[in-house]
Amino acid sequence: MLGLARLAVGDIFLSPAGKAFVEAEPAKRKELFGEHLLRAIPLAARIRRVLDERRDHRAPEERFLQELQDYLTPDEAERVLETVITWGRYAELFDYDYNAGVLMLPEEDDEDDKEPDEDSASSEPS
Repeated sequence: MLGLARLAVGDIFLSPAGKAFVEAEPAKRKELFGEHLLRAIPLAARIRRVLDERRDHRAPEERFLQELQDYLTPDEAERVLETVITWGRYAELFDYDYNAGVLMLPEEDDEDDKEPDEDSASSEPS
C-alpha cells in the first residue's frame, strides 16, 4: 500500500524504499514513512493540506468523518480515520487531541509559520 513492500505467493519482499526505511535511524524512518503516506494515502494528504491551509492549522475530526461516511459505514469511516491519524502522528505530519477531537499541525510546524517577535529577530549590522 505504501510502496515499502510487496507480497508474492505468501512471501513479503521489501522494495528499495522499504530497505531504506528498515536501515534508517528512527527520525529518518518517520520522515520516509510520512513521504510515502502523503503520496499513497489520499486521506492523509487531504488532512495535511487542510491543516496547512487553515490559519490556526486545526480542523475537527468530524469534518473528515463526514466525508468518509459518504462512501463508508459510520463504523468503517471511524476505523479508517483512526488508522490514518495513527499513521500521521507516527510520521509527525499532524497531531491529534483525543479529548477535543481536533487534528492540528505539530508544534514545530506551527511555529515555522509564525513571525519572529522583536526580541528574537536578529538585527543586521549597520
